[in-house]
Amino acid sequence: MSPSAETDHQMPAKVVEQPYLLLGLSILAVLGCVALAVSILVADFVVPDHDWIADTISDLGAGRYEFIVDIGLYTFSAALIGLAVCAAHVHLGAWDWSVGIIALIVFGLLVFLIGARNEYGDNDNDGWVIHVYLVYGVGVSMTTACFALARGAARASPRYRTLLVGTGILWVLSAPVFFFLPTDIDGIYERYLGAVACVLILTLAHLFYQRSKLRNLSEITRKG
Repeated sequence: MSPSAETDHQMPAKVVEQPYLLLGLSILAVLGCVALAVSILVADFVVPDHDWIADTISDLGAGRYEFIVDIGLYTFSAALIGLAVCAAHVHLGAWDWSVGIIALIVFGLLVFLIGARNEYGDNDNDGWVIHVYLVYGVGVSMTTACFALARGAARASPRYRTLLVGTGILWVLSAPVFFFLPTDIDGIYERYLGAVACVLILTLAHLFYQRSKLRNLSEITRKG
């Protein structure tokens, strides 16, 4: 049955970008970074006998006050999934952009699992210890997202490509170092890596935020 004129008017067949969807998910991405940073900062003060230079974020995510950092991790995970939705909604590239979308989804799911699993490779015996494998996955998915999304992001502005490629290079050079650091400084280094990951998120959030403004302005101009 062909759609009636009224139905066709209410739900046009033409696919258009939704600026408010992009705006909302861009804001969520920023909130994800803020929530993770705030949760870590709060936990640093709340968790007793915690040394933020020597003890890792994972140490904050276990024990009596684990819910504090878990909230930050879950919000950070939602930010990554939200950006993947934005990237799928505004597909700016070819196969590499699609790979970047999948990388963002995997990144987000791995962060969620790290928070939900509540085991951090600290010689626990309750089942299969997978924390280190999740961390490896985060490293690979972060790297993939940076480089796979760079070419498509350049269509919006060359500076986005520069930021993504630069972040990817910095991550590739920095992340493996964590596994060779002495335990008395790996906590602060892990926080540095978290900040690098936030550069990826904030870069994409800015891209989609700017895209939402352009689409919104275009819609207003068309109606005017």
